[in-house]
Amino acid sequence: MGRWSRRLAPLLIDFAGVREGDRVLDVGSGTGSLALELTATRRVEVVGIDPSAAFIEHARTRAAGRPVRFDIGDAQALPYEDASFDTSLALLVINHIPDPRKAASEMRRVTRRGGRIAAAVWDYGEGMTMLRAFWDAAVALDPAAEPRHERHMPYCRRNQLSTLWAESGLQEIEETALVIPMEFASFDALWAPFLKGQGPGGAYVASLTPDRRQALRERLRQELSAGDSDQPIRIDARAWAVRGNTPQR
Repeated sequence: MGRWSRRLAPLLIDFAGVREGDRVLDVGSGTGSLALELTATRRVEVVGIDPSAAFIEHARTRAAGRPVRFDIGDAQALPYEDASFDTSLALLVINHIPDPRKAASEMRRVTRRGGRIAAAVWDYGEGMTMLRAFWDAAVALDPAAEPRHERHMPYCRRNQLSTLWAESGLQEIEETALVIPMEFASFDALWAPFLKGQGPGGAYVASLTPDRRQALRERLRQELSAGDSDQPIRIDARAWAVRGNTPQR
């Protein structure tokens, strides 16, 4: 989903209200897409943190010469002093953290009084048409795949992130939908990433026999392209985003 996270990044930055001169924490920075967008559009200092050494190495290469630092670390135990940042952001990561409440608490701890904390997650339940169609097709062919359906992801439905922010003691909480278009030159372009084993869907496809993989491909093709594999496909993708402020005192 990397190419789509790059499209979502500027929407989250605008919604969060990141200001010139802010020191920003990027939690779950991955390969650096959010951090790079921040430094490309605003005069800010960014620190990104991610548990993957490979992602951090790649992000450091991409961000050479930018006012960005990337650290290897855990969102549930951030290695930063209290009130170290003006703004803390988490793009498409909260629902992948083992203890989201601990991560939200840590983001609050390292954000200054009156600072802003914002996050976004894909709406796997209803707003990700491509993935919903994929898993619906998979479950229709293989009912045992139901537990893998990404609609069961935590914190992916309306009001779940805002509830988490409220439980973390944040104030002036607002939640909104962020929508981006997903465009594919053909059905084959849509299907190709699943063959690379990326994400839950790719892992499921990799587990199938060739015959079952072809059956899934054909069912999904009928659903998304009305049987015409050569036509472009455009699908909207929705994420839920939340922002809140740390208490002033």
